[in-house]
Amino acid sequence: MKFCEIEFGTPDFDEAVKLRYRVLKEPLGIDFTAEQLAEEFDQIHLAAFTEGYSLCAYLLLTPHTEKTIQMRQVAVEPALQKKGIGKNLVAYSESWCIQHGYNEMILHARDTSVPFYLKLGYKKSGKPFEEVGLDHWLMKKTI
Repeated sequence: MKFCEIEFGTPDFDEAVKLRYRVLKEPLGIDFTAEQLAEEFDQIHLAAFTEGYSLCAYLLLTPHTEKTIQMRQVAVEPALQKKGIGKNLVAYSESWCIQHGYNEMILHARDTSVPFYLKLGYKKSGKPFEEVGLDHWLMKKTI
């Protein structure tokens, strides 16, 4: 498994958008808008690749402050879920953030994903809220 940063607008980024659509958007009957994707131009795109270099997982990092960054759009190929890829990609993203001077990671976790993030040391903050028609929790971790 290879973990690395990918560039906006590249074929790898296009594959990541397809994965995110299949895993996160299609089940909700929604799609990305051109404006949403354009806003990702200057954000950090991290991905996992199989041994054959096929993109199998992705997450997006959005800086909030000089020390706080938000993890978003975490997606793992459905056939490869529950094999540690997501956990390892999150760990890779935390290392990336530490190397770039961040010390707090925040995220909006779907209610169904909260147990995954709790196991990784994230803590719920506040009350649940609705986003894309689903309950979410603000979660935080000092890294």
